[in-house]
Amino acid sequence: MMEVSVGGTAIVVLLALILVALIVLIVVLLRRRSSAPSPAPAPAAPRDPFAAEDQVAGDPRTLKAGDMVEYLGTRYFVRGSLRLKEGGFTWSEHLLDADTIEGTKVWVSVEEDPDLEVVWWTEHDAGDLTPGEKTIVVDGVEYRRDEHGTADYTSEGTTGVGVQGRVEYVDYEGPRGRYLSFEQYGGGQWEAGLGERVPTGSMTIYPGGGS
Repeated sequence: MMEVSVGGTAIVVLLALILVALIVLIVVLLRRRSSAPSPAPAPAAPRDPFAAEDQVAGDPRTLKAGDMVEYLGTRYFVRGSLRLKEGGFTWSEHLLDADTIEGTKVWVSVEEDPDLEVVWWTEHDAGDLTPGEKTIVVDGVEYRRDEHGTADYTSEGTTGVGVQGRVEYVDYEGPRGRYLSFEQYGGGQWEAGLGERVPTGSMTIYPGGGS
């Protein structure tokens, strides 16, 4: 009986030692894991600054009549839009409610060629200016002739032109994101506008009702 009891005690002690060893091993492994350096986070992928998703300023490519635009501290309503097409190239021009600038039309154009370009346009009295010269100087700024073509357009909302038709245009480019453009709708008189490129994030769009 004594021999059996001693043997049983030895087994219990052996099991206890094995259990303690397992506990120590687990503690050591957990400490090693917690002290291992965390992998560095992957760098954020480049994003389109005008992407529609999570875009606080809104997407200029979706502008339509009824939307509101805030630019340089002033808010404007989009009164109407022109959708233009020349061959496989399309772009849009939007007439803004310019009550704060009496008698002057304000437009914003949106095109991708291939990068997105948004330009703020104000009406300019053409006077004796015609788009026949390679360079034109307006208010001390020299503009060089860049593009000339004819596009088909459709009109939405209030734009001051017909529902659809053709427009001839001649574009000039100046320094530091400045532009001069001439447009002639349906063979009428040339209309001129001075444009400035809109910096990314400086224009906020508030969608209006409707689709």
